[in-house]
Amino acid sequence: MSTVELPLALFLVDDEPPARSRLRELLADCAEQLPLEVVGEAGMLLDIRMPQMDGIELAQHLNKLPKPPVIVFTTAYDKYAIAAFEQRAIDYLLKPIRLGRLFEALTRARDAVPVRTEVLHELLPEPRKNLSIHERGKIYLIPIEKVLYLRAEMKYITVRTLEREYLIEEALSALEKEFAVRFVRIHRNCLVAKDEIEGFEKVVDEEAGEAHWAVKLKGISELLPISRRQQSIVKEFG
Repeated sequence: MSTVELPLALFLVDDEPPARSRLRELLADCAEQLPLEVVGEAGMLLDIRMPQMDGIELAQHLNKLPKPPVIVFTTAYDKYAIAAFEQRAIDYLLKPIRLGRLFEALTRARDAVPVRTEVLHELLPEPRKNLSIHERGKIYLIPIEKVLYLRAEMKYITVRTLEREYLIEEALSALEKEFAVRFVRIHRNCLVAKDEIEGFEKVVDEEAGEAHWAVKLKGISELLPISRRQQSIVKEFG
C-alpha cells in the first residue's frame, strides 16, 4: 500500500521583500521535484540579521512551541555563517541562494530535528530583546525594556510589566546573568529593573516585629522586600 507524501510546510522570514520574492521563485522550481507548500511569510528560512530581532533570537522563541519548526538560516555574512553554523552542524544558505543548495537543504529538513536552545545561546551570546511567554498554544513576545521585575516562585518566574503578570520556566540565575545591565538582585528570588526603581521604604514585619527595606517601582503600588544580604542597593540607588 503506497503512502502519500505530505508537502513540506514552509514559512519565510526575511526583512527584505525582494529576498522573499526570490525565495518564492526558487521554491516554485523546487516544488517540481519535492512536495512543498509556502504557508506564510514573515521560520523555516531565516535571515541571520534582521533589524527588529535577530534570526537566532527568533529561533530561541520558536523552540518554545509544542512542535518547534526545523530552521534553515539564510545569511549574506559569509565568515559568520561558516564559523558559527558549520561548527555546530546547523543548516544555512549563503546569499545569493542557489537552487541546488536550496533543494539540498529542503530535502534534509524533512528528517532534521530543531536546533537545541543551548546551541542557539552559544550562537547569540548577547541578551535577548524579548522574553517569550507560552500561553494556550501561542507565544507572546514581551520586550525586555517593559519588564519591571522577575520573581522566582516554585518552578516558574513571574514576569511583571505595567499591564500584567506572565509566567515563564527559566532559571532566575541565568536571567540575572543574561540581563545584568538592566536588572539588579534585591532578594534571592527577585530581580528588579534598575531604571524602574522609584524609591525605597521601610516596612515593618508585624509577625517578626522587625523592619526591613522594600523597593518601590514606577507605576505599580506593590512593594518588593529587600533581603539583608542585598541592603547595599538602598545606598547605591537611593
